[in-house]
Amino acid sequence: MTPARGAGLRYPWDTPPAAGEAIEVAEGVLWLRFPLPMALDHVNLYALDDGDSWTLIDAGVYSKRTLAIWEQVLAGPLFGKPVGRLILTHHHPDHVGMAGWFVAQGAELWTTRTAFLMARMLILDVEHKVTDQVKTFWRRAGMAEDVYQKRIQDRPFNFADISHPLPVGYTRVQQGDVIRAGGRDWDIHIGNGHAPEHLTMWSQTDNLVLAGDQILPSISPNIGVHATEPDADPLADWLESCTRLQPLAREDHLVLGGHKLPFTGLPTRMHQLIENHHGGLRRLRKHLTEPRTAADCFPPLFKRTIDFGTYGLALVEAVAHLNHLYHEGEITRTLRDDGAWVWQMKE
Repeated sequence: MTPARGAGLRYPWDTPPAAGEAIEVAEGVLWLRFPLPMALDHVNLYALDDGDSWTLIDAGVYSKRTLAIWEQVLAGPLFGKPVGRLILTHHHPDHVGMAGWFVAQGAELWTTRTAFLMARMLILDVEHKVTDQVKTFWRRAGMAEDVYQKRIQDRPFNFADISHPLPVGYTRVQQGDVIRAGGRDWDIHIGNGHAPEHLTMWSQTDNLVLAGDQILPSISPNIGVHATEPDADPLADWLESCTRLQPLAREDHLVLGGHKLPFTGLPTRMHQLIENHHGGLRRLRKHLTEPRTAADCFPPLFKRTIDFGTYGLALVEAVAHLNHLYHEGEITRTLRDDGAWVWQMKE
């Protein structure tokens, strides 16, 4: 969706911490940044000082490079103190990949039930070739033929490629919980849309918000439909979550997200995160005066060129917007002879 660096957003730090280093963003709260092997090339992690140990917020991918950086961080900015607890915001591998490794070193794992079950299932579920369900999903979405042919030949991405095995046990976190960490009490508020049961943490005593990927400053989190649940409406979940979290937002909140830079001006950003998608839906409605596949809907939804590296994320987000309008009863869909859904506004 449309990048947003508009009025109201401020960035106290214009440069992230280098690999193996940390920036103290508040008393007892360290900001760490780790590299990622994907288009979005970094993830932000946070360490909360609990006195004789640390609580980590998310963990990064599991790789030799990440392990080497963690060794520097543990010996340097974390002063050799153990990690006593790891809180996962959501199940995606850039956040959960190292979780099992930390648990093997003695850390407790805390997260929401859905995040734990999704992460554990996807790490265990290794696929060596594209399944028929995925092929059908791609055809239904109208995936470009050259992209389709390349993807069915490639080995699918598996969470296990960049994730350490997860243990069986964990501590469940729910909406309304209060967690003590880093010398603060944090209210837990659960979001959805980008990932099911995505937890966010709001400090009771100062202006800090640990937002994961639920609230990001200069990019909109991907809202996607996948072959696992092809008729899902995550955009409805996203809009409900943003609307519910919006009244909590204060101008002075320092939002510590999973990507990009910490920022203030949260009321503005919450409005943008909602309006970006309403704007996309308005443009999509105009586009659907003629029958279109999901892949035909990139122009009204994305104000940038979609290349091979971003094609998959664009496709699942286009399906999400179409599913939303379909569930709202605004559009129809018809199965074309080539197996693609063709969508159009109702007359």
